[in-house]
Amino acid sequence: MCIRDRCKDQTRPPTIENPAMSREDIEFQHPSEREFARVLDYYGIEWRYEPVTFPTDWDDEGNLLEAFTPDFYLVEQDLYVELTTLRQKLTRLKRRKLYRLRELYPEVRVRLWNRKDFRRLLQRLGIDERDSELIGESAKSS
Repeated sequence: MCIRDRCKDQTRPPTIENPAMSREDIEFQHPSEREFARVLDYYGIEWRYEPVTFPTDWDDEGNLLEAFTPDFYLVEQDLYVELTTLRQKLTRLKRRKLYRLRELYPEVRVRLWNRKDFRRLLQRLGIDERDSELIGESAKSS
């Protein structure tokens, strides 16, 4: 089932495999992503950073109009994770993109972690005193 007949008869472009990078070459978009990677490393969870881009909208000729690239892929869990710890507006936008991704790629497991989810993780790990460094707009400039 597709919203507003946007599935273009269920034919979808292939996913885009992004080149693998060494850990030293990864440029995280936000400090929360860097901290999440550290937590995954600490617990020995194998991960990849932005390994795949999923086309989510394209024109009648198949030209890509919109895509979604989840932040992390947890290899053994076969799970993509998208962190959104900035503005609530971005969370709504990413929820819309995730809805579309799930519609087109029902076999893909993906979770959105918002600011509240990430703060809960920091609390469980006992590092919640650092949340101002890691969550929100002020963290972006850190």
